[in-house]
Amino acid sequence: MIELEGLTKRYGDKLAVDRLTFSVRPGVITGFLGPNGAGKSTTMRMVLDLDNPTGGTVLIDGRHYRQLHNPLRVVGALLDAKAMHGGRSAYHHLLCLAQSNGIPRSRVREVLDTVGLTPVAGKRTKGFSLGMGQRLGIAAALLGDPQILMFDEPVNGLDPEGIHWIRNLMKSLAAEGRTVFVSSHLMSEMALTADHLVVIGQGRLLADTSMSGFIAENSRGYVRMRSPDQERLKDVLSGAGITAVPGTEGALEVQGEDAAHLGELAARHRIVLHELSPQRASLEEAFMRLTAGAVEYHAHANHQPPPPAAPGPAWGDDWRKKGS
Repeated sequence: MIELEGLTKRYGDKLAVDRLTFSVRPGVITGFLGPNGAGKSTTMRMVLDLDNPTGGTVLIDGRHYRQLHNPLRVVGALLDAKAMHGGRSAYHHLLCLAQSNGIPRSRVREVLDTVGLTPVAGKRTKGFSLGMGQRLGIAAALLGDPQILMFDEPVNGLDPEGIHWIRNLMKSLAAEGRTVFVSSHLMSEMALTADHLVVIGQGRLLADTSMSGFIAENSRGYVRMRSPDQERLKDVLSGAGITAVPGTEGALEVQGEDAAHLGELAARHRIVLHELSPQRASLEEAFMRLTAGAVEYHAHANHQPPPPAAPGPAWGDDWRKKGS
């Protein structure tokens, strides 16, 4: 288990993490969400003693990370997939980590096979693609067979097969009773992966709840209704004290009512329905609503960037010579 109590980090006048208190429990996948600049990476670095807190504490199974003997056997982490010596092969990168933590050499081959890098185990990592580097970082996190795993943007650079693989891997690790703490900006993927959510904004805790609870509390659910006799449907709903508002594609949207009840009401009045569909709010919608006031960097849709400068003759000639 990872336990944060009043964790705070200040860089000069900038308060990056503001008195965070929450726990990451075993047996579930805990998603860690927040806008850019919210303090997620700083928090994860403090868990691993890569940054010193200004205040508060963070404990791993009751101890500070620096107090762990052979820490890779307790915590496996992927924070930066590029954190490797480019001149070393994938095998020797992992072997160096294994030898520093008393991990058997045989384990290196096991994790390379787990992440699908056995065919390139002897290749230097400087030639690895982003996805290959990501897989190697995951292999390093798994190396010590730890009970606690932390992943920062684990699907970055992975193809669809790789995304499906890491999602199932995290689920299997949690099912084994391990603690899995994962940060990502991909809401669609987090919705498929996480059981519990911790959401922060501008360094402060905004939510610490289940996935279903988070969506229910921070978004709007409704029922869509469409009929060829839309005006009569509106009158029937209004007569029953039900408020319907116009939606997309000519549909009506009704909040606070059960779809079955609405369908029965339409049937009693012999109104044909072309659509009667409950709309479950998305994680993305819930996240945007909750963090709207905690976004540090705002883009403006009406901003038009300047046109790119035309390449000079020399650049163009060189480009054609290279056949790019």
